[in-house]
Amino acid sequence: MSAKNLDEKHSESVETSDDFNTYEDKQLLRKVDFRLIPILTLLYLLSFLDRTNIGNAKIVGLTTDIHVPPAEYNTALALYFVAYVIFEVPANVDLLKRFDPRLWLPTLTLAWGIVSVVQGLVRNKAGLFGIWFLLGVTEAGLFPGVIYVFSRRHERSWRVAVFFGGAALAGAFGGILAHAIGKMNGVGGRKGWQWIFILEGVLTVAVSLVAYFIVPTWSHKATFLTEPEKKRLLARLGADSDAALIERFEWVYVRQALTDHLVWAYAFLFHGFAFVLYSLSLFMPSIIARLGFQSWQAQFMTVPPNTLAAISIWTTVWLSSRFDKRAPFIIGSAGVAIIGYVILLTTTTPGAQYTGVHFAAAGIYTGNALLLSWPGENVSAQTKRAVAVAMQITIGGIGAIAGVLIYRPSLQAHRFRTPHIISIGYLLFSVLVTLYLWTWMGRENKRRDLVLSQEKGDAEFLASADRQRLGDRDLCYRYVI
Repeated sequence: MSAKNLDEKHSESVETSDDFNTYEDKQLLRKVDFRLIPILTLLYLLSFLDRTNIGNAKIVGLTTDIHVPPAEYNTALALYFVAYVIFEVPANVDLLKRFDPRLWLPTLTLAWGIVSVVQGLVRNKAGLFGIWFLLGVTEAGLFPGVIYVFSRRHERSWRVAVFFGGAALAGAFGGILAHAIGKMNGVGGRKGWQWIFILEGVLTVAVSLVAYFIVPTWSHKATFLTEPEKKRLLARLGADSDAALIERFEWVYVRQALTDHLVWAYAFLFHGFAFVLYSLSLFMPSIIARLGFQSWQAQFMTVPPNTLAAISIWTTVWLSSRFDKRAPFIIGSAGVAIIGYVILLTTTTPGAQYTGVHFAAAGIYTGNALLLSWPGENVSAQTKRAVAVAMQITIGGIGAIAGVLIYRPSLQAHRFRTPHIISIGYLLFSVLVTLYLWTWMGRENKRRDLVLSQEKGDAEFLASADRQRLGDRDLCYRYVI
């Protein structure tokens, strides 16, 4: 096949992909998104609410009532992420492929909802340690499972942004909800912090039961689509990525993921951002309270920065999708977060430092929303992508463990000065990793273009099975940078 024919073949592929942007396709996409995004976003909102409400419970008496020393409170938080790391890969690589997401995701939600209710019944340090480890076990499969379900490459980033915005919204209305529930102190002989866990856990359980009837299944089984719509959706997926293929599990794809330097880079990128994401989200009420505000004020004052974070996510990811770029926006988000920490470090008035919290929240949440969709857009085949996403969350979880252990009482002098400096270091590390990914993938895209353009007469396009095995190493594959 000549170079001209190769170019024509590549051109036909592009045209085929462009043909899927018809009015009918947009209607189909809206139909799928309307069924997919609201319920999955709600599940993740509840997941983030049930893991971050401990920060609100702490400032209304949790650690005092069950006699948990401040340093061991940090240990309890770390145990959550230890469990998250241990169970991440099996939950995403094995169990998700064994079970239909329509059953698997609501069941996970039901399980952690029950665990959240039980949190309200703990009476001592051992109970808190055990229940937070169990919460990490039950929540481990949700996020990577949802990323895996968001199939089409160039539409995944926007879906992930809307979905991840649920995390910011959880922080936004979580403070209001916690303050309101905290006023139930003494009702039924229970403390206000106990009611925070119990009622928010009951809410999660109720939503999980409804989710069994709403969460969609795989595209080819979806009952809310007509047969022509299923065929069209699978054709769209097939033209864009490997998502329409029925791929058998093979260890070769696992080895591909484990030996791919880009997969490790995505994981280390989230490692840096996860440090600041979870240290800020779990300790925001405490950070604000240490600016001189009372506990009830701190609850309310978590709302504006989290709301700003949600708006920042949706605006920035819309721009990122419009320009089809990820790296510059991730670096920009890290820069905004660093500005926030610098403000926290260099100012002395509560108002100025509270402004720093806003910058930090906007940059951190936005950067995470962008980077969490990146391996899903750039890793193929399916099993390799599942391993890559699981590795990203797992190694990110290690960063989260470091974050919750560093924001400890012994380092909270001068309004957490030392932890804030370490946070800037983690963000700078993430910027370097992003630059590495940006540079390498950009050069590789150009190299593949050059190879295809210089191909002379003896090259043939690979059979689909061979291209599936090659995945993102196929010469016709282009990275989203």
